[in-house]
Amino acid sequence: MSSRRSNGTVTGIVALSVALVALVVLTFVPTQYVIQRPGPVFDTLGTARDADGTEVPLIEVSGAETYPTGGALDLTTVQVVGNRERTPTWFELALAWFDRTRAVVPIDTVFPEGVTSEERDERNTALMIDSQHEATAAALSELGYDVGATVEVVDVIEGSPAEGELAKGDRILAIDGTAVDSATLLRDRIQQAEGAEVELTVQRGAQERTVAIAPEKTTDAAGDTVWLIGITLTTDYDFPIDVRLQLDNVGGPSAGMMFALGIIDTLTPGEINGGENIAGTGTIDAAGEVGPIGGIRQKLYGARDAGATVFLAPADNCGEVVGHIPDGLDVYRTATLEESLEILEVIANDGDTSVLPVCTASAN
Repeated sequence: MSSRRSNGTVTGIVALSVALVALVVLTFVPTQYVIQRPGPVFDTLGTARDADGTEVPLIEVSGAETYPTGGALDLTTVQVVGNRERTPTWFELALAWFDRTRAVVPIDTVFPEGVTSEERDERNTALMIDSQHEATAAALSELGYDVGATVEVVDVIEGSPAEGELAKGDRILAIDGTAVDSATLLRDRIQQAEGAEVELTVQRGAQERTVAIAPEKTTDAAGDTVWLIGITLTTDYDFPIDVRLQLDNVGGPSAGMMFALGIIDTLTPGEINGGENIAGTGTIDAAGEVGPIGGIRQKLYGARDAGATVFLAPADNCGEVVGHIPDGLDVYRTATLEESLEILEVIANDGDTSVLPVCTASAN
């Protein structure tokens, strides 16, 4: 009997030791993942705290008549748990894996190798500023304002087709005789050329000249063929009225569409949301094209928890939306600012929402 006790004791000790080792692994061994979870939700028609802790309106307009608003037009965000300096533990990952509001993603997709957290934050801040300019341009253009867009070269990549032909500070006025009023138009025309030489009208200082450049074929991260001339661009605008967007501690371009809707609501009579609590996400360019974003599932739950009943989702994100819509939230897909406004018009007028576009498995 004592031998059996002895064997049982040894087995118990071994099992306990294995459990302790496993606990150490789950707690201290670094992982290669981070966790995405719902972040704060901000009403573009409301206020938020600035860097000094003062409540300021997210949208402030001067130089034009503004109108009362109602309900909410919420922009949604995602928070990331972990970074390259401190990754989540395996135990935290296991808990997140079974939580529908969270996602476990490879660290490289959020924090690329060789990019520090500070560099990532700086880049996201720059993207947010650019997206605010694009949102303002899209909104004012929709309302009939001339936004005076100019496209300027920020950098020329060494060894690219544009090297020696273009330089930092060049303003691109036209491509193949068509006036360039956005970086998007220029990129689209280069893609459409499919490698054929394009003729650019360029202003450098006080001089205007024409250059011919043959785009170079390459492949993007999705494996699609793209044509590039090797420049980075910025679009500057001469807005006829002053639109100030104020939101600290939020980076990236995904708030663009909701800012554009908020600007339009502020500058037009009535309530484009019908006084309802509407949330959404999506990048936007000056032409009003709505683009995909990351972390949409977390944003859906964040919107629902903030009280939204309707969510506007970019059409290109529909594959991630289907089967992951929280109870109590109606999701409609949109590809343009105009489509978003049409959806809101139906909702505001208590129209038939069954005819509105939704994400379906066959639409992806």
